[in-house]
Amino acid sequence: MMSITSKKENVVTDYHGTKVKDPYRWLEDMQSPEVQQWTDEQNNRTQQYLGNISYREKVKKEITEWTNFEKVTVPEKIGDYYYFHQNDGLQNQPVLSRSTSLDLENPEVIVDPNSLHEEGAAAITSMAFSKDHGYLAYAISYNGSDWQEIKIKDLETKKDFPEVINWCRFTNIAWNKESSGFYYSRYPDPNTVPENEASYHNQVYFHQLGTAQEEDQLVYEDRDRKELAFSPIVVEDYLILKATDGTEPKSRIYYRSLNSDDSFIPLISDGEDNYDFIANDGETFYMHTNYQAPKGKIIAIDINNPEKENWKDVVPENDDTISFIRYIDQKFIIVYLHHAYHIVKTFDKNGSFLKTIDLPTFVSVTDIKGNQKGEDILISYHSFLHPDQIVQYNYQNDRLDSIVDPEDYAKSNQFETKQIFYSSKDGTKIPMYITYKKGIELNGDNPLLLFGYGGYNISMTPSFSPANMMWMDNGGIYAVANLRGGSEYGEEWHLAGTLEKKQNVFDDFISAAEWLIEHKYTNPKKLSIMGRSNGGLLVGACINQRPDLFGAALCMVPVTDALRFHLFTAGRFWINEFGNAEENKEHFDFMYKYSPLHNVNPNAEYPPTLITTGDHDDRVVPLHATKFAAALQEHDPKNPILLRVDKNAGHGLGKPTEKWIEEQTDLFTFLFKELNVSI
Repeated sequence: MMSITSKKENVVTDYHGTKVKDPYRWLEDMQSPEVQQWTDEQNNRTQQYLGNISYREKVKKEITEWTNFEKVTVPEKIGDYYYFHQNDGLQNQPVLSRSTSLDLENPEVIVDPNSLHEEGAAAITSMAFSKDHGYLAYAISYNGSDWQEIKIKDLETKKDFPEVINWCRFTNIAWNKESSGFYYSRYPDPNTVPENEASYHNQVYFHQLGTAQEEDQLVYEDRDRKELAFSPIVVEDYLILKATDGTEPKSRIYYRSLNSDDSFIPLISDGEDNYDFIANDGETFYMHTNYQAPKGKIIAIDINNPEKENWKDVVPENDDTISFIRYIDQKFIIVYLHHAYHIVKTFDKNGSFLKTIDLPTFVSVTDIKGNQKGEDILISYHSFLHPDQIVQYNYQNDRLDSIVDPEDYAKSNQFETKQIFYSSKDGTKIPMYITYKKGIELNGDNPLLLFGYGGYNISMTPSFSPANMMWMDNGGIYAVANLRGGSEYGEEWHLAGTLEKKQNVFDDFISAAEWLIEHKYTNPKKLSIMGRSNGGLLVGACINQRPDLFGAALCMVPVTDALRFHLFTAGRFWINEFGNAEENKEHFDFMYKYSPLHNVNPNAEYPPTLITTGDHDDRVVPLHATKFAAALQEHDPKNPILLRVDKNAGHGLGKPTEKWIEEQTDLFTFLFKELNVSI
């Protein structure tokens, strides 16, 4: 296809004595008319290329058909009602509804975010019910932004209160006991601070129901540690704050008596390990922690004797990693990661093992809910082959009863998933899932899509995707490698893929590709790779290091400028994961070696590559995608290097179904064409 050349400027930055060129820095200003024109030209070029592929509409039709089934989240019993999110199939956003019984028939709509934005780009991103069940505080994000605004609804009249709370980002909401208001966290109005300070100075406020935000009471701030962010929790007679710095799994815990103006008491203040409050029994606080337990454990802390030597292990660390915990009816329900899939075990409040709940293999548990007094819990789980199912588990008869099961839509019996373990470059054993249509011939000539992430302590457990089902239904193989950097095997596995060890992640991914080729699943011309965000960095680094290994690449909302990411929006949260090249020479040395933007090889033949971003992405800002696309396009590549910029879209949070289908259609149409697959 026709090559494209972008303007270059003579911009050079000195990093600890090394002069680094940055000719496309002008693309960082997304508000510039010149950049917007450049972006439009790139988008038009991409859409023209994809629009000329004859079977694009067939791909879209099949993805739409796979997507069109009813989706329901786990119902939560609040007062007399079960509340749940529901999508009838192709609605842009799920609707918050309620029902008086678990049959969920004829539900009553409580919040329909589809009515809040004409393009369906308003999403519910957080919510909490008042203690008396009469009110709902819910956060809405628009156009995929991480910024949230909080609204309050009277659940009897179903009318919203007049006040709206702004400048929130990743906040939770904690109602007081009297249901007269709630605690939340927020950042300063961005118009009142320099641009590079907008993600600092997080504060906790109390909002009194029926008053303007300007009247909210400041509850806590830490002026000495502007980088800390806070999550308020209300439990019985205590207000608890969890403080974190970025995405690193380390935290501090403070508390004070509820509804008092007393100073907060630092329960855990060293910030060396992670602590998540689970529940309390009077003055005994139960915590999930990785302190002296990389795979996690539950401890009990007597707040009157809070020294570490007085802590008690309730559920000790074991061979599997704790994914998350629910405390229901004085029982700990622990979801463990066992070789990158979930198993569920229950314990009494003293830590005695009760039983393992018998779920299928290779599933991800997405949520568990239940009454604090009751013998039943509700569990939702999905797999690569089946969307979310909801079951009711009864302790007395040890039985699972189906509540929601979209079996007719998944056709799961046509496909199969297997798990293998392969050796990475340094000999580390890495698990990998491979899913495909039954009866496929391993002749080394199958189109294969390999997905990876490898970072931020996030595990790639089985997940259901209608687009992946379409891919496999047309003969494709889908593989997911569980790379280091995630939490599949605890904090040590995470740390083995961070900072100076980040190259391990790329080695793991490249070794997965080599294993799939060696074992006749595919060949380099039919092997494609995909990654999002940190996974986009993974794809960018791997096509730089081994362009010969891949037939196509999908580099989605990527981090590509490892030297400057910390200067924009949420980037400063990632320093603990990647490093800071500007302030630390050792960090610069290893970051510069893999940074996708700075390691484009002008002599390499890159695989066909589609790079995506959203023009409203305020997490990984578009400059990463635009600069990388320009750098790859610079050397008149033989294969297409395309940039797709989604308008009025962000990092992916709350993406409308219609936009998601369009995006997936473009991605898979690109793969079918570049891998030379008939459809």
